[in-house]
Amino acid sequence: MFSKMTARRLRRSTARARAIVVVRIRLVSLVADRQRLYGALGSRDSAVAVDAAPALLVPNGLRRRSRCVRCAVAKVEVLAATQKIDVFSVPDPAREAERARMGLLGELAAEPSLFEPFHGTPSLRQVRRCLRKQLTWHHELERRARAAAGSAALDEDTEPQPQAAVDFPALVVIGRGRPETVLDAYRCEPVQPGVYHAVPGLVMRVIVLAELPRTRATLLLRLLGSGRVLREALADLAALPDDAWEKGIAAPLLVHFRLGTDEPTTDEEDEVSAEIRAWFEEYKQTLRAEARTEGRREGRAEEAARAVLTALRVRGIAVPDAARERILAEKDPETLERWLERAVVAASVAEVLDGLS
Repeated sequence: MFSKMTARRLRRSTARARAIVVVRIRLVSLVADRQRLYGALGSRDSAVAVDAAPALLVPNGLRRRSRCVRCAVAKVEVLAATQKIDVFSVPDPAREAERARMGLLGELAAEPSLFEPFHGTPSLRQVRRCLRKQLTWHHELERRARAAAGSAALDEDTEPQPQAAVDFPALVVIGRGRPETVLDAYRCEPVQPGVYHAVPGLVMRVIVLAELPRTRATLLLRLLGSGRVLREALADLAALPDDAWEKGIAAPLLVHFRLGTDEPTTDEEDEVSAEIRAWFEEYKQTLRAEARTEGRREGRAEEAARAVLTALRVRGIAVPDAARERILAEKDPETLERWLERAVVAASVAEVLDGLS
């Protein structure tokens, strides 16, 4: 009895040992085949070499375990589709005073920024598309900087010498309502009413138009809203004096972001859009009236200037080109009248024009 049990155990041990040897032989053969494939393709990073290895040499258990490895692909080429940025702004240091009076919009434009306004409340997917624009545009700015510096290697991974850092542009996402999923996903924190900042690495600002306070500092941004927000903004704009600088800026903003949109609108939004068009038509009529007034003023100035030149010509006084250009360029009616009085009795152009030697 003992001898039979011992014999069965010996046979089982021998079978296990043979199986282990077979598996090891197959694994060694698999490694050798893969090395030959890598050598033939000339790259150990090639995903084709991994997938081309003879699957028959891999035991079933190992084949199942290797699926997660066999699906990995190395050296994947990433192609970015063409995208359009709504507005890209780079601050001009010489116009800092102008930005200061623009309120919140001026604060947002104090650094290189991408402005992405939305008709409604932006979704997480839409904001991700904006982030792709931000990263792609920064990559393009770096490429241009390397090209401008004359770098032979336009790939940042092989650049021999570091170039000056290119400012990472901020992303300003503007929407009507509060995008809860976006604020949660990117850990946005409020910095002032209606303004949220994402984690520092993203350099993203989220503007909720419905939460902005009704002040002159937020007027230009609130004009991008809809419904109640837009109605209040239009009322605030209409209440400003005719020479208010906001009216000159608001017109192109409304035309670009509101009147030029092809998005479907509700009845309430159609009514608001009609109000915008009515305001814009009134604004255009004001501009035309000002242009006609300015045209008449310029016409009278041109007539007075030519009268000065005629008086000098009739009296036989030579007028140099520089003096002629100065007379024709003058628009002040009092100055032209004074020059005409002098031209009747003067002996030279120098006696007519102030400061001419």
